[in-house]
Amino acid sequence: MARRVPQVWGKKIPKRNKNFTGREDLLTALRAGITDTVTAVVSAPHALHGLGGVGKTQMAVEYAYRYREHYDLVWWIAADQSTLLRSNLAGLAPYLGLAPLTTTGIEEATSAVLDALRRGEPFDRWLLIFDNADQPEDLRELIPDGPGHVLITSRNHRWAGVVETVPIDVFTREESLAFLAKRVPRTKDHPDADRLADKLGDLPLALEQAGALQAERGMQVSEYLELLTARTSELLAEGKPSEYPLSMTAAWGLSVNSLRESLPEAVELLRYCAFFSPEPIPSEVFNRIHPRLSPEIAELLADPIRLSRAIGELGRFSLAKLDTTGQAIQVHRLIQALVRDEMSEADRDRVRHEVYLLLAQAVPDDPEDPVGWGDYSDLMAHIQAPEIAGSRDPDVHELLLRAARYLRASGEFTTARNFLEQVIERWSADGSPDDLDVLRARRHLANVLRELGDFPEAYDLDFQTLPQMEQVAGSEHPETLQLLNSLGADLRAAGEFAEALTHDLGSLERHERVLGKQHPQVNRVANNLGLDYGLMSDYQRCREFHERAYVQQRSLGRVRDAVDLLAPGSGLARAVRLCGDYAEAYDLGQFLYNFGVQKLGPDHPWTLRTTKDLSISLRRLGDFEQSLELALDVQARYTRLYGLSHPDTLASAMCLANIQRSVGDLDGATTLAADTVNRYSRVYGPDHPYNHGCRGNLALLTRVNGEPAKARTMNEEALKGLEAKLGRDHHYSLTIATNLASDLAAIGEVEAAVRLGRGTLRRLAAVLGETHPMTLGCAANLSADLFVLGEKEEAQNLHAETLDRYAATLGQEHPDAVVAQQRRHLDCDFDPPPI
Repeated sequence: MARRVPQVWGKKIPKRNKNFTGREDLLTALRAGITDTVTAVVSAPHALHGLGGVGKTQMAVEYAYRYREHYDLVWWIAADQSTLLRSNLAGLAPYLGLAPLTTTGIEEATSAVLDALRRGEPFDRWLLIFDNADQPEDLRELIPDGPGHVLITSRNHRWAGVVETVPIDVFTREESLAFLAKRVPRTKDHPDADRLADKLGDLPLALEQAGALQAERGMQVSEYLELLTARTSELLAEGKPSEYPLSMTAAWGLSVNSLRESLPEAVELLRYCAFFSPEPIPSEVFNRIHPRLSPEIAELLADPIRLSRAIGELGRFSLAKLDTTGQAIQVHRLIQALVRDEMSEADRDRVRHEVYLLLAQAVPDDPEDPVGWGDYSDLMAHIQAPEIAGSRDPDVHELLLRAARYLRASGEFTTARNFLEQVIERWSADGSPDDLDVLRARRHLANVLRELGDFPEAYDLDFQTLPQMEQVAGSEHPETLQLLNSLGADLRAAGEFAEALTHDLGSLERHERVLGKQHPQVNRVANNLGLDYGLMSDYQRCREFHERAYVQQRSLGRVRDAVDLLAPGSGLARAVRLCGDYAEAYDLGQFLYNFGVQKLGPDHPWTLRTTKDLSISLRRLGDFEQSLELALDVQARYTRLYGLSHPDTLASAMCLANIQRSVGDLDGATTLAADTVNRYSRVYGPDHPYNHGCRGNLALLTRVNGEPAKARTMNEEALKGLEAKLGRDHHYSLTIATNLASDLAAIGEVEAAVRLGRGTLRRLAAVLGETHPMTLGCAANLSADLFVLGEKEEAQNLHAETLDRYAATLGQEHPDAVVAQQRRHLDCDFDPPPI
């Protein structure tokens, strides 16, 4: 009867070692321990001074195969590269019924995977294997609590103080002899087998090297021992360093010498493999030849038959491992170290540089295109910023900048920040801080900081970089223009809306003069102007610029630019809503929401922004049930993906609080609004318009909860702050003023309420128009206050006029119209838009 296999079996799980021998007690102990807790397989303290080669990974592989019938899902994660941890874990997403990382980004997909594993849905019998982990801190956030099991392999003994550990040493002599007999059957019961195991220190990796060479060459044990003795003496005579086991060095040397005799180019390939990371090297790296490679390696890579044979020989001599698909080659870190140690310093420098060139040639040209994100994910293990940033080659610099752009585009913002900071530090130390590539890296870093919500830091970095960029590259260089466009976002984030508008108008003129009106970058500037005009309450101009960018982007027909289409599209839907056309805003918003989910996934930042705006449109339209459903979903997603204090999370929380108030959940709305207001001041600063606008929402809830006097004080403070930043004739200020009039009426100061209401209505009609829903709400409130004050005729005329306008716009059944008919006060809230 066939043994049960997991429904999900990770593609990166190594092939089972058919020569695996012994370790039975360790496997039994491992199985007993892992059923209750996270378990680490670590080198015994005395095993090779912590070096590799004792078989930790092989133990993990054997465990996965031996006990796979107990799991529904087994997933292998390369853990020694911090930049790969999340992407490897995120690769699980499609197997859990989640959107893949190519559509949601790494951070989002990782969070979703961890959440699914914690809940045990759809699988509660899962096994995660983190291979070659280093510091426990690297995995702290990536080990899910849940019903499954976690297995970690590491050389770091600190794991013993964190989780249950199973120490693994070199083979016992009996295990060494059993392994040799399995690998090379003729050594069974051979009198020299014990001497060979002793010479090799019972080190599994050295035994594997010896067994492979004997098997390939038909070599007798005695012959191998003679060569090993001669090689060891040679090494001792040369005074080789003692950081590697001498037995391993000797065994490796014999294998390489034998390989050199049969296929010299395979040794040359091994030398290049030694300068990649110990993780699998995608075969694609060797398929694209950089024009500045050395002739020997270039000729080998240009001949696919010779290349395939060289790779095969490395596998046969156990100098490299090939994955089951033939798409990757992997060399053990100890073998890599030995190969590098045998090379001259000049050769090391040359080969290392050419490996960087191979990587530069291998990465996809467009890091923002999701189609290539899988390739970038596979290559990131080999693109380590601190080391590779030491190269001054322009192609290598471009490689690092593309890698950083990929990390940002895929949503791995924290990793992108760390990566760019390391690159900038190294480049600045090696050259000039005013070098164009350094300035480019600083521009990308500022974009990442803005994505993380670190607005002041992004602002300072961009404004410091722009004059340097203009001096080095010129005012019309593409890099200067892109940085110029970013400054508008910095100003909006700082609450300097008027300055942002002035800046972006100048930016548009410069972009059109240099690039022409049809360029995609010009569309981005036009879209930003739509944001600027919206923040200045000029919603008609806001609509015009968003529509221009959206229509032009659609005409380009570039399917890959889903973000460049969704950004102006969602801006247009928001502008239509802010103009008061709620039904039209809903129709467009629903289309864009479906587009975002299909093209980018439900967790992509722009899909989430579109979802939030769709919820607001539904609320304005009066469909509270659907609005609440979407608001709950998008706020939960934002919190899970970005945390509670990210700007987009705060905006979604305020959206949710507004709909909760609308459906009568005053406790939930008040608690959420109070927490959000407190966080807003810390993210944007106490004087930002969004902070005052959200305080106005909390004041509204305070009045609805029966404290109108306290609400009045809060609204007066919010209005004072908004007037200082934006003036009285602004939508945000007039929203607060309308609610303040309601506060005054609620505490009996009806004359003051009427006086404020009359002035506010006049200003709203001038700013938004006489039939705008906000204007109608203020008019309805004023008519109710006039009626209470005894101004019956004026109240009746204004009431009738307002109801007629409701009938002509939103309809008589709209919730606002119903409240107005009953002469009750309408409450006006604020939803902070993206910057």
